[in-house]
Amino acid sequence: MAGEASGASPMEEDKLCFTIVCDAGVHPAHTGLSALPFIDQVDWSSVDALLITHFHLDHAAALTYIMEKTNFKEGKGKVYMTHPTKAIYRFLMSDFVRISNAGSDRMLFDESEMLASWRQIEAVDYHQEVIVSGGLRFTPYHAGHVLGACMFMIEIAGLRVLYTGDYSREEDRHLVQAEVPPIRPDVLICESTYGTQSLEPRLDKEMRFTALIHSIIKRGGRVLLPVFVLGRAQELLLLLDEYWSAHPELHTVPIYYASSLARKCMSIYQTYIHTMNQHIRTRFNRRDNPFVFKHVSNLRSLDKFEDKGPCVMMASPGFMQSGISRELLERWAPDKRNGVIVSGYSVEGTMARDILSDPDEIIAMNGQRIPRRLSVDYISFSAHVDYTQNSRFIDEVKAKHIVLVHGELKNMSGLRAALQSRYSGRSEEVNLYMPRNCDPLYIAFRPDRTAKVIGKLAAKPPTDEKPIDGLLVAKDFAYTVLAPEDLAEFTGLGTSVIVQRQRVALNVGWDVVRWHLEGMYGAAQEGVDVHGVRTLRIMNVVDIKQPRTHELVLEWVSSVSNDMVADSVVALLLGIDSCPATVKMTMHDHVCAHHTEKEDAMRQSHLVQVESLTALLEAHFGQVEMVEVGGVEGVADAEPQPAMGDAPTSAQPEQDGTATDTTPTEEGTATDPTTEEGTTTDAATDAAAPPSPDAEEEYTPAEPIMEPARDPDLTPLESLRRTIRGPARGAIKVELDDEPVLIELENLAVYCHADALRQRVERLVAMIRTTNQSLADSFHLVPPSSTMLFQGEYNDVEAPEEKIQTLPAAS
Repeated sequence: MAGEASGASPMEEDKLCFTIVCDAGVHPAHTGLSALPFIDQVDWSSVDALLITHFHLDHAAALTYIMEKTNFKEGKGKVYMTHPTKAIYRFLMSDFVRISNAGSDRMLFDESEMLASWRQIEAVDYHQEVIVSGGLRFTPYHAGHVLGACMFMIEIAGLRVLYTGDYSREEDRHLVQAEVPPIRPDVLICESTYGTQSLEPRLDKEMRFTALIHSIIKRGGRVLLPVFVLGRAQELLLLLDEYWSAHPELHTVPIYYASSLARKCMSIYQTYIHTMNQHIRTRFNRRDNPFVFKHVSNLRSLDKFEDKGPCVMMASPGFMQSGISRELLERWAPDKRNGVIVSGYSVEGTMARDILSDPDEIIAMNGQRIPRRLSVDYISFSAHVDYTQNSRFIDEVKAKHIVLVHGELKNMSGLRAALQSRYSGRSEEVNLYMPRNCDPLYIAFRPDRTAKVIGKLAAKPPTDEKPIDGLLVAKDFAYTVLAPEDLAEFTGLGTSVIVQRQRVALNVGWDVVRWHLEGMYGAAQEGVDVHGVRTLRIMNVVDIKQPRTHELVLEWVSSVSNDMVADSVVALLLGIDSCPATVKMTMHDHVCAHHTEKEDAMRQSHLVQVESLTALLEAHFGQVEMVEVGGVEGVADAEPQPAMGDAPTSAQPEQDGTATDTTPTEEGTATDPTTEEGTTTDAATDAAAPPSPDAEEEYTPAEPIMEPARDPDLTPLESLRRTIRGPARGAIKVELDDEPVLIELENLAVYCHADALRQRVERLVAMIRTTNQSLADSFHLVPPSSTMLFQGEYNDVEAPEEKIQTLPAAS
């Protein structure tokens, strides 16, 4: 189990609605239901993926039971393993069913159930990225250990977890060593089988192994090598065949490989030679098949075995709980010339572990006691990492969170203490965990919110001044930013443009409609579209067309913001008929011959700003007076005085003004722009309006001076007024502690000797400008492109004919 045990190691991760189970084996020392891991601790219908690292029974033998006898079928989860593992798993499980069910009424499953589950397994390649569902993917990497063994890099919504399973960092005669993934994981879940033990080098233990076998044979004994049918057995067969070829004196001593699956499984090894190391591939390319042994014979059963003289017998299973290895152990145990060599890791409670304690007798499968006189030796070829290899691998992976599994309590505790001591002096924090069986482990992570810029947007490096403008696409918890035109190429998503059209019947004229729209939204573009239909464009996005009298058609490219503007325009149009302002306009139709409509709109907007500013200044400073500035003899022609600071926040006027307002009234007489100082009149208000474009005299309005020089011979107000150049014009005067401030009515420029007070008034002016902006000036919407809508052609507008003008179909 994932925790303090070896074998039967399922590991479950449940977060963001994903459940992944890694490995599902049985305990080799038990039989029946007691051999299963904690099956009832998992809701198998919620499992998204079940990943098997290799074919050993303690990692894969419970798979059939889970797939066939739990609610795993009710879910959508799938089982994944590598191609070699799936091929070997079938034959290994057939042998497991035959041995475990022989004479037992506690069979977990039969052959048919095993084959049914085997067909549903998904086989994957090394380094193949498998996408299980949105946000969940995994990639297998070489793990060494046995043929087909892999470690899984699991990615859950950007969080990476590396589950090693059983792995080896030492390249042997046919397998590659476990590889370090190129991507750094956030969590490493690794085995701790040997804890802090350090195993002897491979060449040293190979020499000791062959020397020990040679010595047993010399004394006339038989050598029992209990192994699993696949895995380390192939490594030992290669070693023995090579040793026998180098020692002719041993050619008369047979080597047996006692397994009914040997011939079938050898064909699998030959099929997947491309997954083995370079040494094996080179021999195979020279037409020298390394798995065609010269000195090894296959023994299908003990019935045909002539037990005479010295021999070497490699028999399964490795734990000697049953099968040929257990039968030969009981037969050869009383003879002191014989010897047994345990070459792999042995689990607590198995015969392989018990015999390592050199007991005087062993218990046979029938219950009899048999004296034990044969020699017992242990040489590890288990292909697990020792402390040196494990700690070095952990250093190279560089995970911040390390979870220790697949080991006994003593070994795991020692490994954890050694790693804590190893990382105690490092600046980067490393967290170590050793969960007990069935205890949940909670680790908090900060999600990665990084978005990659791709396509055309990535061609130009971004600048600090200009933000990146594009589409943010989220897929499987990965974020990308791209241009709209790149959407189809990089995401496969199609795009469409929806053009909305709404017809509205009205009994008012075009001028009334335009007046209401400009009053609500500000300036509107007016002209005709490409088909010659009279059109108004509101806020760059909604076109109002008049195909015939008393009928309007609204067109716009659909979007969230454009739809909001269109809805408000429709609501405004539907209320025009009953609006009191409409009634007043239609009953008293009047057009001033000397003013264009745009000038009236500008004048009206400016008057509103002045009135609002006057009220705000009166609330802040008290009395507000209208005065005249400029027109001082000798000042208008003087050289401009340089400003002692930054330019004012108030915008300069777009047109030059004149000294007096010569705009005629309705009676045709001119009015005096100002009256006595300190009073507000209509004439003074007129002075605040933008100047007439027909004015002959032009001048450049004075720029406000940060700290105008004071004239000690004049009052503060007169000294300030003399700093303002240009012809005479109206201004607003306020005072604070006898310090005057002047604000020009024409361009709202602020003048004051005190810099702090001037800045305070400028902020008030800026606030008034902002609050009195039209919707079109406040919100800048992107106009549609590549449509048949209004193109902004400012042609002369003609009244529509009574007949209906054909509009293009929306596309």
